[in-house]
Amino acid sequence: MKKLIFAVVTFLTTFTAIQAQDNVETNRLSAVLQSYYSIKDALVAGNNKTASESAAEFMKNLDGISYKTISEGSVNNLLKDAGTIANAKNIDKQRAAFSNFSTNMASVAKEQKLTDQPVYLQYCPMKKASWLSSEKSIKNPYYGNSMLTCGKVTETIQ
Repeated sequence: MKKLIFAVVTFLTTFTAIQAQDNVETNRLSAVLQSYYSIKDALVAGNNKTASESAAEFMKNLDGISYKTISEGSVNNLLKDAGTIANAKNIDKQRAAFSNFSTNMASVAKEQKLTDQPVYLQYCPMKKASWLSSEKSIKNPYYGNSMLTCGKVTETIQ
């Protein structure tokens, strides 16, 4: 009887620890996506300073993610792209880097559940580039106010 109780307690302790670890990883993934959205929103607004700060925050949020969750190659690609955005002082250079960054982020979003909410993959035919958004309405990060609504939703990632 003591062995059975010990086994049950051990199982429950292990299960609870795994559950807690999963919750931490889920929160980190959500923070990564939210900081991506912050970069996108800053580019939509044409605010290069906020884009740089948001990219630095993205890198910080991505730093704690396990390679079991997001592959090391994907993490390194995202860090490189975010680093380019964080270090660029020119909005045009940030927008250029955002294209590759968004391609890499879309791959991750398709492989991992980053949020309970839908993620919209949107496409700008003028730039021939995509980005992720939390809403269906188009707010183009590549051209800002000059072509704010240029684009379309190409996929909804659940």
